Amino acid sequence: MIPIARTINPTTMMNPSITTKAINPLFVCIGYLLTSAMISHAINIHSLCVSQNHSGMRLDLFLSNQIDQLSRTYLKNIIEEGLVKVSDVTVIEPDFRVKLGQLVEVTVPAPKPVEHRAQNIDLKIYYEDDDVLVVEKQAGLVVHPSPGHPDSTLVNALISHCGSSLSGIGGVSRPGIVHRLDKDTSGLMIVAKNDKSHQFLARQFSEHSMERAYLAVVWGIVSPSKGKISGNIGRSSRNRKKMAVVKKNGKRAITNYKLVKKLEKCASLIECRLSTGRTHQIRVHMADLGFPIVSDAIYGRKKNNPAKKEFEKFYKRATEISRQALHAYLIGFEHPRTRQKMIFKSDLPPDMKKLIG
Repeated sequence: MIPIARTINPTTMMNPSITTKAINPLFVCIGYLLTSAMISHAINIHSLCVSQNHSGMRLDLFLSNQIDQLSRTYLKNIIEEGLVKVSDVTVIEPDFRVKLGQLVEVTVPAPKPVEHRAQNIDLKIYYEDDDVLVVEKQAGLVVHPSPGHPDSTLVNALISHCGSSLSGIGGVSRPGIVHRLDKDTSGLMIVAKNDKSHQFLARQFSEHSMERAYLAVVWGIVSPSKGKISGNIGRSSRNRKKMAVVKKNGKRAITNYKLVKKLEKCASLIECRLSTGRTHQIRVHMADLGFPIVSDAIYGRKKNNPAKKEFEKFYKRATEISRQALHAYLIGFEHPRTRQKMIFKSDLPPDMKKLIG
């Protein structure tokens, strides 16, 4: 049954002296819900009737099946906060079993005001619906506000772009950032527009079922031409601001790479596909393998002087790119509502095209 929203107290609609012992409970539900629908069009209170198919189900699972856009985790919190009534009695146990004909009333708090301000920043949108948004982040744009970058971030731009279409992530009116890209890495990102979508997409990310592929320009001709890098990644013991391949206390990290094109015998265009998502993963793995990303200020070469004159043209182009030559060109995921497999690709940005020549 589709949830019906309302804003008035049920006791103002139903005479408390009327009993339902001799009446089919489904008739009571239908009349109750139809009255609610005629009176109000609000969206913060949901009135639900338990059908035969849902009788005996856990309360949190029942609500998750009935109310789109809210995750089971968030609904469980709402139950425990005393915001759910079953047949006009407050229930705070998520594992409470609902019965046929019971009336379930859920009060969903209005999303809290977002803590970050909206800013009109140009965005390249590849896809958007009520649940998700696929956007291409330009190099130089920080994803989320932080002490060093309080505004002018992707989140600020998304708040401005999405406006009232954000229904709330965990009770806060904000875009759901499922994964991140480094400030100076460009490419595709998926953003959730509601709580249920965020939970669904985050689960894909944590289970590594989300498809992600990058194009990078690295120094040297990679050999072998394809391979799998599986070194664990953790904080560098020499510089705590850097990540490194470590033997102890690191997190499992897997990068699959292959050579796409040789560049003037001194560099390579490669594709990298991630099986995990660690901080700076591709940059750390390729540097550890001996093929650092061109123009990577942290993990790249300190000097870019050509060893041979035949490489001078490429080296000159390398000095003109102001960020690491890394672009997230492909993202694939299962849509949280339709369960359809969706894949998006983007072209290399102008600075990397110029670098390749």
